[in-house]
Amino acid sequence: MIADIVPAGVVAAESFGPPGDQELYPAEAAVIAAADAARRAEFAAGRAVARAALARLGAAAGPVLPGRAGEPRWPDGVVGSITHCAGYRACAVAEARDVAAIGIDAEPCLALAGGLLAAVAGDAERAWLAELSAACPGTPWDRVLFSAKESVYKAWYPHTGERPGLRGMTVRIRPAGTFTAALPRGATARPAGYPRVPASGPAVVRITGRWLVGSGLTVTAVSIPP
Repeated sequence: MIADIVPAGVVAAESFGPPGDQELYPAEAAVIAAADAARRAEFAAGRAVARAALARLGAAAGPVLPGRAGEPRWPDGVVGSITHCAGYRACAVAEARDVAAIGIDAEPCLALAGGLLAAVAGDAERAWLAELSAACPGTPWDRVLFSAKESVYKAWYPHTGERPGLRGMTVRIRPAGTFTAALPRGATARPAGYPRVPASGPAVVRITGRWLVGSGLTVTAVSIPP
C-alpha cells in the first residue's frame, strides 16, 4: 500500500499479519531489551521491513537504531520512515540527494476515539471534515487527518529538529487522495545538529502528501524535496 502513494525515487517495503519472529542486530536488541514482548516483536518487524527497503535501495546492511525522539537513524546518505499498527508495518527510504525527508504513517481504518479529534484538529479542519463526511460518507476522514499529521511530523522533525504539535499544523484533505499541510516555521526551538534548513524563508511551509484507504488500513505519506 505504501508503495502506491510514495513519490518517484522512494523505495518501500511492507508486511501484513502477525509480526512473527524477526532477528535483530545486537545493538538493536539492546535498545529494546527492557520493552515488553509485544513491543519487541513490533520493533523487530519494523526493522525487518526497513532492511528489506534498504536492500532494494542498494544501501549497506546494518542496525537501524532510534534517535533522540525514537526516530530511525539511517545510514549516511539515506532518509526514511517506519510505521506500524496492528497487523501491518512498512518502511519507505530514499537517497538523500533525491529526497530530503520522508514521513509515512499507518492507522486502522476506524474513526478516532471520542475526544481525540478536538485535541488534534482546529475549527477549520473540523469544518472541512464535516464537509467531507457529508459528501463522501464511509471514509474515516478524522483518521485520515490524524494519519496525515503523523506523516508530516515524522518527516519534519528529523529534517529540521522542529517538533510541531498536531494542532500546530493545518491539514486540508482532498477526496482524490492528496492533502496539503501548512506548518508555521520556528514554532519550536531547533537543537544543534539540524543545519539543513536555513533560518530565512517563508513563515509558513506547505507540504503535500497522499493518502489511501484499503485492506482495513489508512496510510499516508509525505516527502520533502531536497
